[in-house]
Formats: sequence, structure tokens, C-alpha cells
Amino acid sequence: MPTPSPYFESNNFTLYNGDCKEIMKSMPENSIDMIFADPPYFLSKSKEDLSFKGEWDLSKGVKIDTKFQFDWMREARRILKPEGTIWITGTHHNIYQCGYSLQLLGFRILNEIAWFKPKNNPFSRNFFNFAHETIIWAKKDEKSRHYLNPKVLDFKYRDKLNKEGKQMNDVWDILPCSKKEIDWHPTPKPIELLERIILSSTKPDAIILDPFNGSGTTGIATLNLGYGRSFIGSLFATTISTQLNSIPNLSQFDKHFLVV
Repeated sequence: MPTPSPYFESNNFTLYNGDCKEIMKSMPENSIDMIFADPPYFLSKSKEDLSFKGEWDLSKGVKIDTKFQFDWMREARRILKPEGTIWITGTHHNIYQCGYSLQLLGFRILNEIAWFKPKNNPFSRNFFNFAHETIIWAKKDEKSRHYLNPKVLDFKYRDKLNKEGKQMNDVWDILPCSKKEIDWHPTPKPIELLERIILSSTKPDAIILDPFNGSGTTGIATLNLGYGRSFIGSLFATTISTQLNSIPNLSQFDKHFLVV
């Protein structure tokens, strides 16, 4: 299958416009070092729903929603290098579909990270306040030898639940993005979260893929960390245009994001 032309490309940063499954099908096997995915949570029940974000977020029922997760993960597994790993974030609305699909496909789950989000605003009085998201970290199969940064204890990324000199645990206390940081995307991920993930599981010169590019945090974190790491992201053009238009001066794209 021919590789589609990039929607945007600059140095080690590439964006594709289109369905992530089709874009991944065009990629060679065993070519990606790390995948971070923030797939649809399928929170919207109808277009009249107050939480409606777009057609992509409309649930089509648990069986079809799970098949969607299974299908993109099957392509993700094909292009992941033998020693590569995948990170998937979600809530109870979709994370069990993702975990089930990972196991069906032969991935080996390494950790279930609880990303504790302090100062999260109450959503409803009908149940406990949502204060965390789940992040699954998995390797390609049972026998593969994944990479974990041996200097994980030396990370400058510490929080109230992870103290310096102690082995990092699976509960991370990281503030979510504020409206001042980004107000055009409903669920942006903070730079600190992605930098911690990328530093934990990739070496210099790694190729990192985000099939659901969202607000672009994975790509920015990749370039921030540098050391030859490169980023590939995919999303539909309407959202990508919003991302690029949010940059004050598009001609200064490299200067704005290449912070090493």
C-alpha cells in the first residue's frame, strides 16, 4: 500500500491527514519504537448530548466500539518493533475495551498507570468525582524484551506520590492542562505526562507514533526531548488545521516547538 503524503512535515515532525488505520497499513512492519494512543472514549450518546464532541465520539454500542479498538491495535502491533511498547490512555468508558483487545492480540500488559489528576472539577453528584485516568503500558508479546530507562530514578519529573530516590510507582500525580494553556481541545494531555512516558520507554533516535494526534502533545514532547527522536501523528484535517492555526506564526513552527 502506498504511503500517503504528509499533511505537514518539518524536520522530525510529521502529520498525516486521515484514518489512522489506513495510515498505519501503509507503514512497514516493525518500524515504530513507541506508540502513545489516546483513542476515542465514546462518551457521546447522541448529537443532542451535552458532552457531544463530534461524530468520532459517538458510541455505536459496546461490540462495535470494542471492534474499533481491536482493529487499530492490530495495525499498531504489526508496525511496532519487537522491543517496542504501546501506551494507551482512557477512562472506564473505553479502557476495558482497550485492555481486552490488547490481550486478544497477544500484547503483554506491563503496567496499569493511574494518572491522578488533582483539582479535577466535580462532574456529577450521582457518583464519586472522577479524579484519575488509566494508562496501560504493554509490550508486543510475552517474549519480547522491552526497554525501560535505567535512569528512571534520576528523572526530574517527581510528584507528591513519587519521591526522589524511590522507585517510581504506578500512580502519577500530574496536573492536567488548564484552560489558559489550551482551550480549543476538550481533553488535552499535559506535556509533563508525555515527557515522562517518552523518557521512560524510548532511547535516542526513537520513532514515536500517535495515531490519535489530538492536541499534539505527543509530538511537542518528542521534539522537546530531542536526541534524534522523531514523531509521526495522524488526525483528520479539520482538527489538524485547528492545531496549526493555533500557532501564532506558522512560519516560526520549528522555532516555536524545537526546544531541546
